[in-house]
Amino acid sequence: MTRFLIAWGPAASWAAVLFLLSELPPDAGGGPFPINDKVLHLAAYLVLGGALAWGGWRAGRPKAWLLWLLGLSYGVLDEWHQAFVPGRDPSFGDVIADGVGVMVGVLLFRLVLRSPRTGPHDRT
Repeated sequence: MTRFLIAWGPAASWAAVLFLLSELPPDAGGGPFPINDKVLHLAAYLVLGGALAWGGWRAGRPKAWLLWLLGLSYGVLDEWHQAFVPGRDPSFGDVIADGVGVMVGVLLFRLVLRSPRTGPHDRT
């Protein structure tokens, strides 16, 4: 059970953070440095992709496309969830940004693992 939590706990925790962020009303002001909504989605789901890649690496190295599909599915569910949050609307563009973010996160994690500086790692 501990190995499972070490592997998938970060992804589950980040998914909970994303769910809570989806509960917040949209930012009306944009702050002093407004950032495009799609960039925020891409960044948030990049973290999810990295966390999923970590879980996959610790739990047996599933195919990257499977991790991507899992993260993308969560993005779709998150957009569906936003349909029920006052002031929020689901967006196909957000789903695209989520999917790209997950893909980049998974690929970056795998790239770091294959880095000649770090070398291949075992899952000890």
